[in-house]
Amino acid sequence: MTTTRTAFITGITGQDGSYLAELLLAKGYRVHGLIRRASTFNTARIEHLYQDRHEDPQLFLHYGDLVDSSRLVTLLSKIAPDEVYHLGAQSHVRVSFDEPEFTGDTTGLGTIRLLEAIRMIGLDTRFYQASSSEMFGATPPPQDEATPFHPRSPYGAAKVYGYWAARNYREAYGMYAVNGILFNHESPRRGETFVTRKIARAAARISAGVQDHLYLGNLDAVRDWGYAPEYVEGMWRMLQADRPNDYVLATGTAYTVRDFVDLTFAHAGLDPDRYLRFDERYLRPSEVDALIGDASKARDALGWTPRTFTPELARVMYDAELLALDSPIPLSAA
Repeated sequence: MTTTRTAFITGITGQDGSYLAELLLAKGYRVHGLIRRASTFNTARIEHLYQDRHEDPQLFLHYGDLVDSSRLVTLLSKIAPDEVYHLGAQSHVRVSFDEPEFTGDTTGLGTIRLLEAIRMIGLDTRFYQASSSEMFGATPPPQDEATPFHPRSPYGAAKVYGYWAARNYREAYGMYAVNGILFNHESPRRGETFVTRKIARAAARISAGVQDHLYLGNLDAVRDWGYAPEYVEGMWRMLQADRPNDYVLATGTAYTVRDFVDLTFAHAGLDPDRYLRFDERYLRPSEVDALIGDASKARDALGWTPRTFTPELARVMYDAELLALDSPIPLSAA
């Protein structure tokens, strides 16, 4: 007789959280998610997962916040999860320059609050910390697990704090804590203010005649873009390993923002130069020129390899946006 495993996910309503919840439920997990109380519904990405939960309850949502230590202690004591996936954060890099203190409190200190809650109650669990390629910042590519950090934003700095917090709790207390250093990973569920989703959405709307221009900032930034559902599988694999370790997940390919525009608009049959406009408001005070990951360690130790690359990703995201224009269902829930 097998025992049902229980997982706790912070950031369950986000892109990664929704795909991870799907994956874990398909594997037979009981899934608990942390959500923030808001005056409007913010669960569109997981609506399809819990609408029938009363018949077979395997998904449970709990109000709470990463700045509330006592609530985290209470929830973890009650749920006693076998695995904790810490995905919650203020995750927009440009916004972190506008709200650096809030970003540090949620993205950085939120990690310590979770780790300390686990330690205080003596919870025997496996902990996943969502680290980020933004921690590398100005360090030249390719970047792997041994590459020095040089963050170029409050978000990147907060993620470095969370990374070392997880490492410290692993080394000081023997906790099973891993860092997944994920490079950019996208999907139709990406937030509308993130550049890939913004590009895909604009191309679809321009094609449909409901938008005139696409406004962007730095077109020369080089990124390593993968597909989010594949990356959450990598998260799960990290917590199944015999020993905790840190892993980069990336495709190892390099494309500029301009490349993503060209790929998307070509798929739409549009000339991007007719619609593309520059807006300096989208520039960061300090830019990250190039992030290109080396995921050899994850391939060798976990058997994880990416299957979807930037050209196909651009097509997938555009097609989803075009379909959503004719659909009453929010794209984030598709």
